[in-house]
Amino acid sequence: MMAITEENPPSDGKVWGLFKLPFRNGANSTPSSSQNNQHHQNQSQTNGSVDGVSNSQSSSSSSSVSSVARSLIPTRRRLRLDPSNKLYFPYEPGKQVRSAIGIKNTSKSHVAFKFQTTAPKSCFMRPPGAILAPGESLIATVFKFVENPENNEKPMDQKSRVKFKIMSLKVKGPMDYVPELFDEQKDQVTVEQILRVVFLDVERPTPALEKLKRQLAEAEAAVESRKKPPEDTGPKIIGEGLVIDEWKERRERYLARQQVEGVDSV
Repeated sequence: MMAITEENPPSDGKVWGLFKLPFRNGANSTPSSSQNNQHHQNQSQTNGSVDGVSNSQSSSSSSSVSSVARSLIPTRRRLRLDPSNKLYFPYEPGKQVRSAIGIKNTSKSHVAFKFQTTAPKSCFMRPPGAILAPGESLIATVFKFVENPENNEKPMDQKSRVKFKIMSLKVKGPMDYVPELFDEQKDQVTVEQILRVVFLDVERPTPALEKLKRQLAEAEAAVESRKKPPEDTGPKIIGEGLVIDEWKERRERYLARQQVEGVDSV
């Protein structure tokens, strides 16, 4: 009976004591100092190897994170566009229409720019690219063929899927523009803006339509001025035809004088 009583003590809190005894006073359960030392050595060795791996992983991950962070930093724009993100075209189905966009170099270096489009067969730009000096600007003209509406669409409900992209590239100085510049220095090319197409109703005057007309007129005037020969402020040179005519006149007068003198001597 005593044994039974000892094996089944009353629930007065001593049961928790029995559970605690192996951790507190049990000789077999307490690790020796040599075991502790060995355990700490193994632990330090394990930690050392893990730390080495984690350090290399953390360095590689930090470098990848830094590269991702650099890619997320917005690139400083070299060009200012007007309009900033749209190309306005008059809606005239079945015709080739024009849009215009002002491009200004706002950086302190010479900058090359280049147009690209998702519809090269029906769109083209003038100029397709150029090099601008710091502070220099121009108005580019964009030509597009407007398709006829399909499925009985209303004219102004038609949305164009054509998009344009303007890219920029910093160059060392004034030079001739060639498209190969962007192929040779792909890593330095910046996408300035993606432009979407917006159609304007030609029968309804709007500020956007009036602005487009002004920009197109300025672009045409710039083209005409480039066609004209530069004014010559130096000494006037007689053209080749005028020189020959004058030489003939002098020759004829000389021969006539010689004939008169010959007659007089006779």
